[in-house]
Amino acid sequence: MALAKSKVTAQGQISVPAAVRKKLGIGPGSTLEWVEEGGQIVIKRSGKYSSQDIHKAIFGDTPPAPKTDEELEEGIREYIRKRHARR
Repeated sequence: MALAKSKVTAQGQISVPAAVRKKLGIGPGSTLEWVEEGGQIVIKRSGKYSSQDIHKAIFGDTPPAPKTDEELEEGIREYIRKRHARR
């Protein structure tokens, strides 16, 4: 028995019925995956976190401290020295 039905627009878009959105826990900006399983197409909620969410978790919300031109140039020089050093 179908949980709900949707119509496809001329542009190939569909609306996800409220009952399905609630059951999957999705809202605006959510990503859905279309997966083929045993000859059927199944729609699944994609990963719970976006790459922006993961970036914030790792690096936090505060931007890095500003650096002077000299500090940036020295950082580049140090990187190049390490990268091309003979082993």
